[in-house]
Amino acid sequence: MRVEIWSDIACPWCYIGKARFEKGLADFVHRDEVEVVHRSFELDPARAKGDTGSVVDMLAQKYGRTREEALAMEEHVASNARAEGLGYRTEGRDHGSTFDIHRLLHLARARGRQNELLDRAYRANFAEERSVYDPSVLLALAVEAGLDEAEARAVLADESAYADEVRADERQAAEFGATGVPFFVFDRRYGVSGGQPADLFTKALEQAWQGRTPAPAGAPDAPACDTDGSCEVPAN
Repeated sequence: MRVEIWSDIACPWCYIGKARFEKGLADFVHRDEVEVVHRSFELDPARAKGDTGSVVDMLAQKYGRTREEALAMEEHVASNARAEGLGYRTEGRDHGSTFDIHRLLHLARARGRQNELLDRAYRANFAEERSVYDPSVLLALAVEAGLDEAEARAVLADESAYADEVRADERQAAEFGATGVPFFVFDRRYGVSGGQPADLFTKALEQAWQGRTPAPAGAPDAPACDTDGSCEVPAN
């Protein structure tokens, strides 16, 4: 069975959702027969390369909040991340174009190192003092994930490299009706959106395996990030 996951490095619920999905997968009896493919989805595809800014300042401006209120919003998301055993910095993070990251993730998939690079990129973006929008940091992450440095450098230098693959993923997401991420598709039968609890992912896997109409399709909405750049903050 194949599970495809559309996500963006800039999305905190993709970071959290990946951890929850993997916990759900770990409890699935046929987990060794599941292929997981990560697909590209840019929350801000029109953003220019090199145009970066503070996440906290962006949140304050977008939602009309004070900086202190924006920090509180970040802390609320951080509490969900920490509950999954993930690191999360509420200050000092930046945001920008994720197109180069997605292109490198396609290279990593071709070399069998996609999950390794994705984990390192998430950790760098949300938990460490490393900007994934800095080409030198991105190259270092690629090498840490097991990619050849010269090949990764060449991909970053050629903006057409894997660009078609990124755009193809995004077109497919649009055809599926996905307007936010994370978005999980099980064997191209049905989708589950948002950072759902781990046990719901286990149920989705079980019922997809059995080929039945899944109960998770009627599950309540879970936090996600939308194409307008907004990320839901849970009420509790």
